[in-house]
Amino acid sequence: MDPIVVILFLAIVALTLVITYYAAKRTKSTGDFYTAGGGLTGWQNGLAIAGDYLSAASFLGIAGAIALQGFDGFFYSIGFLIAYLVVLLLVAEPLRNLGKYTLADMINSRFDAKKVRGVAALSTITIVLFYMIAQLVGAGALIQLLFDIPYWVAVLIVGVMMTIYVLFGGMIATSWVQITKAVLLMAGMVIISFIVLMKFNFNISAMFTEVKTATSHGADYLNPGIKYKDPLGTISLMLALVLGTAGLPHILMRFFTVKDAKTARSSVITATWTIGIFYILTLFLGFGAAIYVGQSEILAANPGGNMAAPLLAEAIGGNILFAFISAVAFATILAVVAGLVLSGASAFAHDVYGEIIKKGKATEKQQMLAARYAALGVSVFSIILSLGAQYLNVAFLVSLAFCIAASANLPVILYTVYWKRFNTSGAVWAVISGLGSALILVSMSPSVFSPVEGAALFVGNPIFPLDNPALVSVPLGFLGGYLGTIFSKEHDFERYAKVKVRANTGYNE
Repeated sequence: MDPIVVILFLAIVALTLVITYYAAKRTKSTGDFYTAGGGLTGWQNGLAIAGDYLSAASFLGIAGAIALQGFDGFFYSIGFLIAYLVVLLLVAEPLRNLGKYTLADMINSRFDAKKVRGVAALSTITIVLFYMIAQLVGAGALIQLLFDIPYWVAVLIVGVMMTIYVLFGGMIATSWVQITKAVLLMAGMVIISFIVLMKFNFNISAMFTEVKTATSHGADYLNPGIKYKDPLGTISLMLALVLGTAGLPHILMRFFTVKDAKTARSSVITATWTIGIFYILTLFLGFGAAIYVGQSEILAANPGGNMAAPLLAEAIGGNILFAFISAVAFATILAVVAGLVLSGASAFAHDVYGEIIKKGKATEKQQMLAARYAALGVSVFSIILSLGAQYLNVAFLVSLAFCIAASANLPVILYTVYWKRFNTSGAVWAVISGLGSALILVSMSPSVFSPVEGAALFVGNPIFPLDNPALVSVPLGFLGGYLGTIFSKEHDFERYAKVKVRANTGYNE
């Protein structure tokens, strides 16, 4: 075990714990716990959003996907980046104006119904669990590689750390850990990309020429079709990535940490620039790993390809760069899972316990206690699920979470803000049809069943042909909301008029 790795790891952990300690002293109310009291500035929240978004899937999963699958791996980078245009143009401002702590708050500004809040909370918790599994799989693979310890022990270590952040520091700690991690991660990406380009005398064309002969795919490496041979499968994946961000609960929750809609827009712009630069650099990480590490070594370290970036750092920069990148990757995972735990805990403690069970009459102390118990429950359940998903690529796992977000959450968000006739029944059916169809179709897809042993969770022939079912489940989510609305006679045009004014101006009479 390299002492440099240990020292850098301990330094990162110590830094995040110091942040949590000071944040815990400032977390005195449920508003502080859920949304940092709405006190973050635009650039602070923008970096925190980038930190939330640049997860293990982005840093570890995409680098591995590009290294192993070439152009098809870069689809993730393209989709993740374009997604922020949807967030900026359609979601950020109305969400901030209508919501308080969670997505369900925003929807309930128009429909004051427990069943709407309940299905929104169910969708949030489901998405959080899928996303959490991806992060914990990445964390387990990373620590297993570094310290040569069993995968399950590595997952438990990360699980304990993330729980500490949320239980004691809430959103304040999570935000500042995200900001710190975003800066470190961008620094690491720039350093690796610079060294890779330097090896080609900063000639990008030479790098593209070299990578054509570096893998078993040959010149096809730079063309689509290595992984996604079916055009419909590619379209389905991109649909999930582009639309899913606007429905991710841990991203949406960040818009409640600023004081107004203007600052929310500013946050998205800062996040988009940061994320855009990051995803361009993933190309250099993926190509560099393919050339200087090799596909066989990447697969030997982790069958999902999740260790491509740390292995590249070791190959081109030695133990010091390897230790730094690994420590940053660890911080990346810790920060993202803390945000995920917080959004899942908020959905249960605020929406289910505070608003449904206690009917909005829970005291500050009761809500804080419920939130901490919920955080503990989400953490434990996620750890258990991740133990069985060791060999799946984390970028792929996250794409499933995006699919559910696009299918279940986005239809109800857009209908709530932009459709006058939309009603309670439509909101419930939008979530149920989107969430249900996504889960059912995934369970019958090649992601779960494959005739090749070890290629999926179970051996067998898939019933549904697409890896990612967004092409079917997203329209079903919108269709469920539409049919649920038109077959119900209820409507409240007066309330919609108020919601429309508030969504666009922030004015609340």
